[in-house]
Formats: sequence, structure tokens, C-alpha cells
Amino acid sequence: MNILYCGDNGIKRGVLVSILSLIKYNNKPLKIYIATINYENVKPFSEKTAAFLDSLVKKENKESFVKLIDATKIFTENLPEKNMGSYFTPCSMLRLYMDKMPELKNCKKILYLDYDVLCRKDISDFYSLNLDGLEAAGALDIYGKHFYHYHGLKQDYMNSGVMLFNLEECRKTKMFEKAISLCMNRWMMLADQAALNKSIKRRKILPRKYNEQGERPRENTVLHHFSNNFKFFPYFHVQKVKPFEIEKIHKILKITEYDDILKEYSKLEKYL
Repeated sequence: MNILYCGDNGIKRGVLVSILSLIKYNNKPLKIYIATINYENVKPFSEKTAAFLDSLVKKENKESFVKLIDATKIFTENLPEKNMGSYFTPCSMLRLYMDKMPELKNCKKILYLDYDVLCRKDISDFYSLNLDGLEAAGALDIYGKHFYHYHGLKQDYMNSGVMLFNLEECRKTKMFEKAISLCMNRWMMLADQAALNKSIKRRKILPRKYNEQGERPRENTVLHHFSNNFKFFPYFHVQKVKPFEIEKIHKILKITEYDDILKEYSKLEKYL
């Protein structure tokens, strides 16, 4: 299974926890790629950390690997100029460049994961979904689905934290090139997610279980996305809890089911 994370050195703790969860539930070889850049104030994902993660996955399966992708040249040659000053780091848009990364040229399909996504079950069936004629598959964004529509009033606005891409089809339709062009020429809220939703013409909407964005997983949840949640009591605020913030997971979310993974994370964090 081909899996892609994108980010700077700040995502390393989340990637470690996410990979530990993947290892726990999946026996098939994991071909994990981490795209990063060395640009202006961005501190790139560490080669040392990538090497450690590579050794970690190889202990479970000799055919698994973690490979770091330096996308600096690709990114600087196609700067998303209109969205460089957004709340998110430039690395949030790196997923839009995956079709230009030589390391991924032989990948027919790839699963993109945000660094704050934990696996709860085997993802083999999910990864094996038939995407013939489709560019991507993703679950609806729990908030954005109410406000953004691309086919009439049909709910089709996908959250980009978990997306399965048919790279062969994306290359044919030049979907990523269209998305990058949008980021270069038009300011957008949540630029990477908006650009993907605008550019993907043939999509598959997935059940919520493949990208649970609520604060607590459900019984059938396969991938739990620790995205920001809006809270209205006792006052309006944005609740931010990431999967490596053990105390918050216990005290705020009152979740203990990940404790075995978090225990392992606590032992390994010092090697990042």
C-alpha cells in the first residue's frame, strides 16, 4: 500500500503515532512517503527521523519502507502565490504536487493521510476500492459539506485529510495541475482542500467511517482524524487535540483505546 504524508519537521510526532497505528492493524507492506520542502522559514522533515521511521516499519515487514521526498524544486517552480500567507504552512499544499514527484511515478494509487490520522482497523479493503474512471475518493467534510457544493445541492465537498487517489487517472486529466493553477491565481479558504474539491471532477464519496472527524471514534471507524472541532459551550471555541497529546486525549476527549499505541509512542519519541 502506497501512503503519503506531507509536512515540515513539526509533523514528526503525529507521523510516528499514525505509523504505529498502521503497523498495528495492517500486515501488508507499507510503502510510506513523506514529502517536505526546505523553503524560507520552513524547517524540513528530518532525514534522521525518516531513517528511524524506516527502520521501525522494516521491523514489522521487511518489504515496508519510509522514504523522504524533497519537493523543494517542484514547489518553488510552481509557487501557490495567492495562498502563501495562509494560516497553514506551505507544506499543506504539497499533496497537490504528487504527480510531479519522481519518487511516485510508478504509483498507480496512493492514500494521502494528514499527520493527525490514526488507524483503527485494517485498511486493505479501503485501499482496494475500485477507482476505475475516478480521480479520487474521500469522505465528506463534517462542516464544509453544509456550505460548499459542486454539483447542484448534492453534498460532495470532501475533507482532504484522508484521500485515496487514482494517480493514473489524475495524470490523464491533469487534475493536480488544475489544482495548483487555482492556488497560484486565486486566494481560497483552506486552499489545498478547496483546490482539490474544485479540480476533482470524478469522485467517490466514502462513508464517514473512513475519515471520522468527530472528537470520538465510532464502533465502525476505520480511520480517526483528529481534526479541529467547533465547541459552543460554555463558550464558542475551536477544540484542538492531536493524537500525540496524551494528556488532552485522556482529560478532554476521555479516550483510552489508543493507550497501547501511545505507550509505544512515549518510548520512541526520543528517537525522532
